[in-house]
Parts: sequence; structure tokens; C-alpha cells
Amino acid sequence: MLKKERYHKVIDYFQEHMPVAKTELDYSNPYELLVAVILSAQCTDKRVNMMTPAIFERFPTANEMAESTPEEIFTYIKSCSYPNNKSKHLVGMAKMLTDEFGGIVPNDVKVLQKLPGVGRKTANVIASVVYEKPAMAVDTHVFRVAARIGLTTNSKTPLDTEKQLVKYFPEELLPVAHHWLILHGRYVCMARKPKCGRCGLKTFCRYYEKEMENA
Repeated sequence: MLKKERYHKVIDYFQEHMPVAKTELDYSNPYELLVAVILSAQCTDKRVNMMTPAIFERFPTANEMAESTPEEIFTYIKSCSYPNNKSKHLVGMAKMLTDEFGGIVPNDVKVLQKLPGVGRKTANVIASVVYEKPAMAVDTHVFRVAARIGLTTNSKTPLDTEKQLVKYFPEELLPVAHHWLILHGRYVCMARKPKCGRCGLKTFCRYYEKEMENA
């Protein structure tokens, strides 16, 4: 199957079965989403959503967080992965956001990456979700699912995956396509035991095709 044909089938499937797809992180403004995405690195959205209500109550804006300390932030996020590093990143991010950007979360991917704790994936999430820019954030789910289905070929890095997905997905679909792949990876195409039996993509999935050949 040609790659373009596979993309068409994937798009048709998700547009029919998951027309509305969005982040499962709870937030009410760009600053809150930025905090949540930083916390979500190697941590589940469910866990992050358990922590953020208290964080946002104590630090409703970047200014309040900037005036805090990593030690205080740590007490709010100690149940997530890498709390020491993340507490330092959050304070640093808040200070830069306040001092250099007036508390306004930038909409440019390159500029966002200047903020402590913000890598390319996080920057793409903010640009895509908040500002609806044609950005494709690649996390472990997207990286795995794209390769398994056959949307990417010989991709060794998240950036390789991002470039291939951006090339083949229509620009206007990139924001929702990001969530399609994440949610599919989270609930169906799981890392250890993918639920191929209930997957609507299996008839044109490269991984399933190989599994059947080896059965």
C-alpha cells in the first residue's frame, strides 16, 4: 500500500470515529496548559490532572509562580515523575514568562523552546492546542503509533517522525491528527499489548499485517 493511500485511510477512519479529539489535560488558559504539559513529561495526564487544581489555586498566574521557589513547587508535584527537575523548570519558566513576555505564553515554536522545561514537543503542543498552528507534537505514543501503522518509515527520532507526519497530513488537520494518534496509542495501540482485535485501523496497519504473516 502506498503511503499516501494509508494516510487517506487513517484520516477517513478518524474523521468518522473520532471527529472531536483534544488534550486530556485540564486547563483554562495558555499558562495553565504550559504548566500541565511540562508536568506531563513521562507522567500520565491523569496524574497531572490530580495535581494541577492545587497548583493553579496557589499560582493562578506566571507571576505568582515566578515569586515561588523550587522547594515550594516540589511540595505540589512530588507525586509526579522527576519532581526536582520539574520544580526548577516551572520556576524558571514562570520567571522568563513574566520578565521577558509579560506573562503571555508565546505562540512561536522556536521562541517557546527558550523557556526552561520546554522542548520541541511541549512547544508544538502549545502552538497546536492553544494557537491552532499546524504543528505536530511527537510524544512516545505518536512515535510508536505512526511507525506501527506505517505512517512513518525508518524514523529514528521524534523529529524524523514529526517531519514525515507534517509532510503527509494536510496542514489543517495537524492539530487534531496529533490527538488522534495520542489517544489511539493510549487506549488501543498500547506499547506492550496493542488491542489489534478491536482496532479499526488493522485492515491497513503495517504492524497488524506483519503479525498476521508471522502467526
